[in-house]
Amino acid sequence: MFKDKLKLVPNKPGCYLMKNSDGVIIYVGKAKKLRNRLSSYFRGKHTGKTAKLVSEIADFEYMVVGSEKESLILELNLIKKYDPKYNILLRDDKSYPYIELTNEKVPRLLIVRNLNRKKKHNLRLYGPYPNVSAARETVNLLNRMYPLRKCRIYPKEPCLYYHIHQCLGYCVFDIDGYRIKEMEDEIIKFLKGDHSLITDRIKTEMINESEKLNYEKAKELKELLDYINITLAKQKVEINDDINRDIFGYYVNNDYISIQVFFIRGGKIVERHSKIMPLIDELTNELTRYIANFYEKDVLLPKEILVPDLVDAELLASHLEINVKIPIRGIKHKLVEMANNNAKIALEEKIELVKKEEEKTSGANTELMKLLKLKSLDRIEIFDNSNLFGSFNVSGMVTFIDGRPSKNDYRKFKITLDKNDDYGAMREVIYRRYFKVLKDNLVKPNLIIVDGGIGQINIAREVIGSLNLDIPVVGLKKDEYHRTSSLLAFDPIQEIPIEKRSNLFYYLERIQDEVHNFTINYHKQIRSKGTLESILDNIEGIGIKRKNELLKKYKTITKLKELSIDELSEILPHKVANNLLEFLKNYK
Repeated sequence: MFKDKLKLVPNKPGCYLMKNSDGVIIYVGKAKKLRNRLSSYFRGKHTGKTAKLVSEIADFEYMVVGSEKESLILELNLIKKYDPKYNILLRDDKSYPYIELTNEKVPRLLIVRNLNRKKKHNLRLYGPYPNVSAARETVNLLNRMYPLRKCRIYPKEPCLYYHIHQCLGYCVFDIDGYRIKEMEDEIIKFLKGDHSLITDRIKTEMINESEKLNYEKAKELKELLDYINITLAKQKVEINDDINRDIFGYYVNNDYISIQVFFIRGGKIVERHSKIMPLIDELTNELTRYIANFYEKDVLLPKEILVPDLVDAELLASHLEINVKIPIRGIKHKLVEMANNNAKIALEEKIELVKKEEEKTSGANTELMKLLKLKSLDRIEIFDNSNLFGSFNVSGMVTFIDGRPSKNDYRKFKITLDKNDDYGAMREVIYRRYFKVLKDNLVKPNLIIVDGGIGQINIAREVIGSLNLDIPVVGLKKDEYHRTSSLLAFDPIQEIPIEKRSNLFYYLERIQDEVHNFTINYHKQIRSKGTLESILDNIEGIGIKRKNELLKKYKTITKLKELSIDELSEILPHKVANNLLEFLKNYK
C-alpha cells in the first residue's frame, strides 16, 4: 500500500505522523533512520495496540531534522500540538505537589503545583509528595512546631494564629531576625529528610507534659511523633550523599509496559510513580520519550537520573541538561534493578485490572462503532441541557476520546433564550458548537450524542445538515427509573435495546451520567453566582469594583462561607468583611 512512498523516505533522523482515513493524526514518533522505522509498521505481524494502530493508518507524513536531539524535541512538540490518541503514555500523568518555603523576610510554607523549572529554579521547593493530603499534613505539622507567618498580606492587628501560638505576630511586633533564620534552617533540615531535631523536641515536650499530668497533651504529642515515624520516615537507601536523584525502571509483558520512578531525596525514597500502558513504539524510543516528557509535567529536575541500559542516556542528558547515567555495578545499579523489579510486580498485580479497563473503555467504544456501522469512532461529543426552575438556561458538552473522557475538551454554554424551550436550546447549542468547529477548523467528532428523545435528535440533525456537515447524531433514552435503557439511532430512527450487564451499557450510562452531572454542576454555579451577586449588592461598603473582584475570585456562596475574616479582609475592609460573613452565616 505504501511501498512506493516508503522508497522516497530518507534514512535520516526525523519525526513521522500517522494519519487515519479522516486525515486526523493518530500517532507521532521519532526515528534515527526514518525509512527503516516507517517500513517496520508495514511488514511482519503486530499485536496489541500496535496492530490496532497499523489497521487505522491511511497515510503518513515525515519531517527530517539534523540530529537525534532535534527529533526528540520536535516529537514532544508535535505530540503536545496534536495530542494523538495512540501516544497514550504521555497522557494523564499526574503532577505532584511540592512544599515551598518562601524567600520573604518572614517566610511562609506553601503547597505548590504548576512548576516551571526555568522560572522556579531559585525557589526553595521540597518534594515531591505522594499527594496533596500528605503535603498539607506536613505543612500543618511544621506550622504547629514553628510559629511562621500564615497570612499572605500583613493584617492590621494580630490574628487567630497569634493567639493560638502558631504565629509571633509579625504584623505588629519586631521579631529578631536570628530567631527567624534559626526556624528556617531547622525547617529546611526537616524537609530534606532529617527529622531528628523535631522528634527530639516533641519527645522533650511529651515528657514535660506527662510530668505536669497533662496526659491529653502528652497523648497528642505521642500521636504526632508516631505520624512522623510512620508516615514521614521513608525507606532509607545506602547512598551516603544528599544528591537528589530519580531512578527509572521498566518491565514489559503481554504488549504492556510498566514504568516505575523512585524519587530519592536526602538519601531516602520519598515517593514513587507508577505507569502501566500498552506498548506501541520500540522500547528504547518509548522509554526515552517518556522520561523526556516526564519533566515537562510539573516535576522538578533532580541533580541526577539513573536509567536502565535500554534508555538513550546521552540524548536525555543533552535534552534535560543534567546527569543521566546507566549504572552497571554497585548500589546505583541495585537501585535501578529495584525499580525494574517494582515495575514487574506492579504489572503482574494490575495487568488484569488494566485489561478490564481497556475492555470497558476502548473495547466498549469499538463495540459502539460496530453497532452504529461507523468507519471509526475516535471522538464522541455529548450534549445535555439544564433549565431547573425555568431560570439560568445552560447546556454542557463532554467529549470522550477512544472511550475515555477528555476533560480539557468539555464546554459550557449559556443559552440566550430566557424561557423553557428544550428544542430551542438544542438548536442553539448545536449551531454554536459546530459553527465554531467549522470557523476555527477544530477536530470534528465521529459521533454526536444528545441526551434526549427523537425531537432533540431531529433538531440536532437539522442543524448539522444546515452546516453541510456529515456527522451522525444519536440519542440516549432513559427508562421510568431515569436510567439509560436504549440507543436511538439510524434514519429512520430505531430504538436499539442494550444488554443491561454489557460493557457497552455501562459505557453509555457513564457517558450519560458524565454529561448530566457536568451540566447540572454548571447550572448550580450560574444560579449560585446570580444569587451571590444579589447578596453582594445588599452589603453596605461593597461597590462594583469589590463585587467583581469577589465574584472573579470566589464565584459561589459556598466558597465565600468557607473563608475566614482575614482572608476576606484581603479584598474588603475589616468591618465590611465582618458584615458580609455575618450575613452569610444566617443565609440558607
